[in-house]
Amino acid sequence: METAEEQLIGPLLLARGTIDRSSALRADERWLERAWADPATKVLVIDDGHTLVRRSGDEVHAVLFPPADAPAGERYLLGVEDGVAYFAVAAPLPGLPRSEVNGRVTIPMSLRDTPEGEPVAAGLRQVGGLLGDRDAGLLVYAVALEAWHATHEFCPRCGTRTVVQAGGHIRVCPHDSSQHFPRVDPAVIMLVRDEADRCLLARGPQWPEGRLSILAGFVEPGESLEAAVVREVAEEVGIAVTNPRYLGSQPWPFPRSLMLGFFAEAVTTTLTPDAEEIAEAHWFSREELTRALESGELRLPPPVSIARRLIETWYGGELTGDW
Repeated sequence: METAEEQLIGPLLLARGTIDRSSALRADERWLERAWADPATKVLVIDDGHTLVRRSGDEVHAVLFPPADAPAGERYLLGVEDGVAYFAVAAPLPGLPRSEVNGRVTIPMSLRDTPEGEPVAAGLRQVGGLLGDRDAGLLVYAVALEAWHATHEFCPRCGTRTVVQAGGHIRVCPHDSSQHFPRVDPAVIMLVRDEADRCLLARGPQWPEGRLSILAGFVEPGESLEAAVVREVAEEVGIAVTNPRYLGSQPWPFPRSLMLGFFAEAVTTTLTPDAEEIAEAHWFSREELTRALESGELRLPPPVSIARRLIETWYGGELTGDW
């Protein structure tokens, strides 16, 4: 299938950021202490993937605290911009009620009907596309670090509780001195097209009817990204694809994925979905997709996702109808 080279339509909203991660400063304990004592330093509080934001007109900003006002908790250096240090602290959000449902902490999170300027808790899915470049980058970074630390408190070798070092970027076992670094899981996500330039959309069994997206899956050990694209499509819907072409990547810290976006061309088109992975899968022309969105029969992933950008790149423009 001969097509022009595509460029992603619109920004990858969770791939933005402006700060210098300043990795050389992470091991400088004196600098870290001075930075934390500096009232100009800014701190983002992260709590189970949520932070405080406030609305100002049409803009949404992260609430950043001086160190003296930040709650106690694990501290992660996020970086430096224009001489100002940025940290994240993993701790309960100040001034917000919390409750537990089935052992999981719940936090109120809604910008609707919130008075302008009033802090409200929100996560990346709610505000990742509303924040500016700096704040979006800070929140993605903080969410990823918090999620990793929450599940790596103990040494996988001996079970000893590990100690946070290097500005939150290493956990060290005090018993055997082993070092453990934040983990990232690569996953391929691919928009498959056939010879008629139709797009393949599918739904997992856990999703309600009408919510469709493109195919995705984790890269296995010893596997290239291109091989993962071919394998995942074959496993999930039973078709062969060729010519996987990389378009872009975006962090997806739920809890630690890196989504690597591809286009691929279908060699076969008869769909045989794996019932454990796929509840339904269908080919759509642009006209069929437009009608399904307009009727409400179909809804697409939100603009914050790379899936939406890949679909819109194939379509040739922005689409409506979010999950």
